Amino acid sequence: MSAGAARCRHAEACGGCPLQHVPYAEQLQRKGAQVQRLLDAALGPRAPRVRPVLPTPHACGDAPWEFRQKASFTFGTGQDGSLVMGHYSRGGDVVVPIAECPVHPARANRIAFAFRDAFVRAGLRAFGDDGRGLLRHLIVRTSAHQREAIAVLVVARHDRGLRAPLRAVMAGPDAPDGLLLNLHDRPGPYLLGRETLHLGGAEQVTETVLGEVFAVAPTSFFQTNVAAAGELVRLVLAATPAEGPLLDLYSGSGLFALPLARRASRVTAVEENRDAVRDARANLAESGLPESRLRVRAGRVEDVLPGLAHERFAAVVLDPPRQGASARVLSLVFETLRAPRVVFVSCNPEALAAELAFAARAGYRIGEVQPVDMFPHTDHVEAVAYADVETTGVASPPRRGDGRTGRRDGRGPRRR
Repeated sequence: MSAGAARCRHAEACGGCPLQHVPYAEQLQRKGAQVQRLLDAALGPRAPRVRPVLPTPHACGDAPWEFRQKASFTFGTGQDGSLVMGHYSRGGDVVVPIAECPVHPARANRIAFAFRDAFVRAGLRAFGDDGRGLLRHLIVRTSAHQREAIAVLVVARHDRGLRAPLRAVMAGPDAPDGLLLNLHDRPGPYLLGRETLHLGGAEQVTETVLGEVFAVAPTSFFQTNVAAAGELVRLVLAATPAEGPLLDLYSGSGLFALPLARRASRVTAVEENRDAVRDARANLAESGLPESRLRVRAGRVEDVLPGLAHERFAAVVLDPPRQGASARVLSLVFETLRAPRVVFVSCNPEALAAELAFAARAGYRIGEVQPVDMFPHTDHVEAVAYADVETTGVASPPRRGDGRTGRRDGRGPRRR
């Protein structure tokens, strides 16, 4: 496989984008082959065909850059004991200090570096394994074209030492439009704690996906790569029936639920994250749709699904977190609800392979799988698949651009 020069000066040490040196077309080929290998191993002769990976839309150049509209940074301690901010090293837990990150929007980087510099001047320390220190993470969510930006500072506690540096940044040229403070004093890999304080300015940014407008809080789930999220929405719309009640599990801020509700008789959306539920309900209120078309149920999918067992759905959209759906959720979906069609949206090919194998054992026929490159320059790949009950005779979903999924120029039907 041929290789080239990495775009970022930190590429060799930073674990964020290990495939920068690989030409983009080869990245896509590698990801598609990875998905096919995993499905072949899990399903054997029943493995579906994996279609060529859809790239992240990008206007110019040979690869997409500045596509991560949710930029996340980690604070650490340098070799000389000073505060540093960056990303974890490849295969390790050492924070690599960064001076640039070309997959982030330029405005997100400027905001993050302004906070970092202010914290260094104030003498603040990173939170460590010993429970000491203060700073944990910084998240900057920007909208398309970088017109809006909100920062979330994750700290161990609401400390008085934060006041001066935060005021300095918010009064400076690289201030975000809003600032949130998330309190997180527990050890572990989770990025955010349970309590978030609004310190000033806006609390949400506005995203538009295929004509649908979403207000998104940085602490709720919404796709990081909004351009590629449009591809996911097209695929999900193409794979779901145009009529009949639908069920959207792990629905987030409504990325799929809202456009589905514009044509289905009713959509039931289930989401656990409180901020995402709030965003989904606000987005519904602003959408012009009657509340009867979209029912948002707050709670864990495992807890809500049993109460829906008596209902009949034309299709279920299953979009779980990276670890995939639990065995209990899969049993409830494929053995209890047993909708004629289940549409999978997965950010983990290994989890998708296990979910499709479960569906096949439950008597579902697996259709083609369409990967989407949500995270260029990494090994990660998203994929959309579908499964039909063997005896239903449900038609295969249309291919992109055949007139039933909306126009391919982005002005088609109006995620999460």
